[in-house]
Amino acid sequence: MDTALASSLDAGHLRRRDITTISTIGVAHGTSHFFHMLLPPLFPAFIQDFGLSYSQLGLLVTTFFVISGAGQALSGFIVDRIGARPVLFAAMASFFLASIAAGLAQGFGGLMLAAALAGMGNAPFHPADFTILNKRVSQPRLGHAFSVHGISGNLGWAFAPVFSIGIAEATGNWRFAYLGTALIALTVMALLFWQRSAIDDRQGSWGHAKPAAGAKVEHPMAFLKLPSVWLCFSFFFWSTAALSAIQSFASPALHQIYDLPLALTAYVVTGYMLAGAAGMVCGGFLVARAERLERTIAFAMAFAAALLLLVATGWLPGPLAALVAALAGFGTGLAGPSRDMLIKRAAPPGATGRVYGTVYSGLDIGFAIAAPVFGAILDHGMPRGVFAGSAAALLMGIASASLVGLGLMRRKAVAAVAA
Repeated sequence: MDTALASSLDAGHLRRRDITTISTIGVAHGTSHFFHMLLPPLFPAFIQDFGLSYSQLGLLVTTFFVISGAGQALSGFIVDRIGARPVLFAAMASFFLASIAAGLAQGFGGLMLAAALAGMGNAPFHPADFTILNKRVSQPRLGHAFSVHGISGNLGWAFAPVFSIGIAEATGNWRFAYLGTALIALTVMALLFWQRSAIDDRQGSWGHAKPAAGAKVEHPMAFLKLPSVWLCFSFFFWSTAALSAIQSFASPALHQIYDLPLALTAYVVTGYMLAGAAGMVCGGFLVARAERLERTIAFAMAFAAALLLLVATGWLPGPLAALVAALAGFGTGLAGPSRDMLIKRAAPPGATGRVYGTVYSGLDIGFAIAAPVFGAILDHGMPRGVFAGSAAALLMGIASASLVGLGLMRRKAVAAVAA
């Protein structure tokens, strides 16, 4: 066979393999973000049926993310030991059980059980997903893989309110929405089984690179000594504290500030996530060209913070305020692929699951702490604080990302001197 033809066939096979892996992980990641929103879209129904306060609803979000955060750090070690694929199947099963618990809930306790089960299901996704992507996707497409991964998450967030509220309104009973979410979990589990060869992380090299002969073998916890790991952790904490405010409370906050109907403001979260998905498409191209990733992150998140502060002023006409709040998602989405590539550069080979698990637990802790805080802000009659606080958290995230970038520059300079 002609060498050029053989090379072309090999390239085509590699491209198809990459696309299959990227798309399968994208669907799985979108499902995990869909289940972040298992409960929040139906908060008004829980207030009406169970008499819950916004602070109590915030505790449901806290329960989800505390369990997810603790489990995420631990699941990184499990992924590194037994592989990512079986962990993803267990996660989908947990989402199914969470849907059943939510649909059968008779009060706050039942909703807490659903939140806990959903948190357990969410815990392993980032260490599992990034282990598979880093091991199976070829380097030229890795930036786009991170972009698709982020886009799918935003689409999961965007789809959840439409799906749950739509079923609840169509049937007149919010419990039927959880029959639908249970079917989604089962469907995606079937898809993962069908494409199980595409997510087999026993193949590949980067994530589980073995030390060279004679090289010093570090302790499994040695990565915790790296300042860049904890700076990435803090970046996730601040950026997702901001996101928590928008996801859980932007709708009632806009209603109180601008007197917009809840039927309209409920879809601002969907608009924010769709704008974020568009930002991630652009960010996937930027990440392949940018050397100083922290600069991209800073520009994008400062843009989002400025729009949220504008909404907080109360100066805008109501419909325009809702549109501006949704457009802020473009800035956070634009930063997404650069964020994930920054973590890859900061992570040592052989610790994929552990590093991503630890760093992304900052996401869960940010959600867990921010939700009751912003819920209390609303309970105390300060809806503008939802948007102002979200903007302030984004600015703190910019500071963390900038410090990560400086650390990587120093490491690169030291390596160049040593060489």
